[in-house]
Amino acid sequence: MNAYDVIIIGAGIQGCASAFNLALRKCNVLLLEKKTAGRQASGVNAGGVRRLFRAPKEIPLSLAAMELWHRIETLVDHDCGFRPTGQVKIAESDADMRQLEARAKLVHSLGYTHEELVDAGEMRRLVPAARHCVGALVSRRDGYAEPYWTTQAFCAAAVRRGANLIEHSPVTAIERGNRTWHVRCGATTYEAPIVVNCSGAWGDRIAAMAGDNVPLSAEAPTMMVTARVSHFIDAVVGLTSRKLSFKQMPNGTVVIGGGHRSLLDMSTERTVIDFTKLKISAQTVTQVFPFMKNVPIVRCWAGIEGIMPDQIPVIGPSASAPDFYHAFGFSAHGFQLGPIVGQIMAELILDGRTEFPIRPFRVDRFNLKRALGAE
Repeated sequence: MNAYDVIIIGAGIQGCASAFNLALRKCNVLLLEKKTAGRQASGVNAGGVRRLFRAPKEIPLSLAAMELWHRIETLVDHDCGFRPTGQVKIAESDADMRQLEARAKLVHSLGYTHEELVDAGEMRRLVPAARHCVGALVSRRDGYAEPYWTTQAFCAAAVRRGANLIEHSPVTAIERGNRTWHVRCGATTYEAPIVVNCSGAWGDRIAAMAGDNVPLSAEAPTMMVTARVSHFIDAVVGLTSRKLSFKQMPNGTVVIGGGHRSLLDMSTERTVIDFTKLKISAQTVTQVFPFMKNVPIVRCWAGIEGIMPDQIPVIGPSASAPDFYHAFGFSAHGFQLGPIVGQIMAELILDGRTEFPIRPFRVDRFNLKRALGAE
């Protein structure tokens, strides 16, 4: 009764998308979650669905993921709140504009055309209220979605296709048997020949159980949302040299993020909002959009994210153990990649290969760098 084809640890967007893609191909999948599906980063992030300003190594995955996002409802029977409003990175000064010009040149030199440099006039058409800015970098098919809806949609679609979800079951030990992994959750042990680690900010702990040592850290990105205001913007807005993520939702509220962190105690898995950081975000918003000065903040929150030193994830097989795979450490920008990462994991497990260039995301890349440095 406790034997499966694949056990996935972690029911965030990466785990749920992996379970969905494996279940589509008739695998008997067990999805284990220490709390509830989408409880941490996958359910409480800013919901950005962007190719804009991706790390170059992530761009091929991001482009493929965006094609899936544009047909997300046919994929998981839910629109996930996806709205392709475009994403805009604003230049507030000539120095910012030079930075965006360099970025556009880099992206175009790699053969990609999704990032478009625009002048002040086009920037103001896209973001009418930002009057003092001088230009922008735009990715027009980008947008945003509802994180919790999306994670739940992939989870539900996986379960409809036969995947098994067990929540409130933290993994306490993993052992390798005779061609089989034994995954223990308290007094209960589950078995499968293949294990996938999608444990987010806890990914390094699960990786260590398979013998992979990963320099992951945990952080708590902070978000806040305002009271409703009249519609004034469609695009998702970011700044070039200051931290800001800003979008207006269909109900009129404005969601504000941009990289500021809350206080985090991983021993209790509790976050404490740092209101000095929220003040910085709020002041940035009012400097770009002065009419927001008297709009009240109605709610703020933080999720727990796994951050890698090079700001790109771990994706692929274990370097130490057979039939053990990783997809974690997405460093606060993994939401958009979820649909394609799930496809990649299914390809690696069932086909033994993937066409996507995932070598930069190998789990032992930091060990290799140290070894090369020693030589």
